[in-house]
Amino acid sequence: MNTVVYPGTFDPITNGHTDLIERAARMFDRVIVAIAASPGKRPTLDLDTRVALAREVVADLNNVEVMGFSGLLTEFLETQQARIILRGLRAVSDFEYELQLANMNRAQAPDVESLFLTPEVQNSYISSTIVREIANLGGDVSKLVHPRVVEALKAHYNT
Repeated sequence: MNTVVYPGTFDPITNGHTDLIERAARMFDRVIVAIAASPGKRPTLDLDTRVALAREVVADLNNVEVMGFSGLLTEFLETQQARIILRGLRAVSDFEYELQLANMNRAQAPDVESLFLTPEVQNSYISSTIVREIANLGGDVSKLVHPRVVEALKAHYNT
């Protein structure tokens, strides 16, 4: 089975993430959206909430699974018998960081490959950080995220 793992904090999952997940679902037999606990990043939404939201957003994609994880990504890949990592590139500024990650993952697990996709143009400016900032200030994020994510952010920020 051809499996790809799309890791990230998904804090929250955005239309840009969903775009890449849908496209990966057409290219691979199995897509795992691997949501990192990432306590060092101090996510706004807890891991269980991020996993639940992602599951709702991708519920109609039969070959997509959502899992939370902590620890090394390369170890997670091994447990899932996967060797391909999917990462998104929105702009040239993302490339240097993503290249470093890809090289570090390859150093830890030489058989692991990284695949980079760019989002559709209408999603290229969306980031979880921007979505959180707009939602925190009471702005409308309905064009940037799934309706269920809008509800969760409103509840979180009490707006």
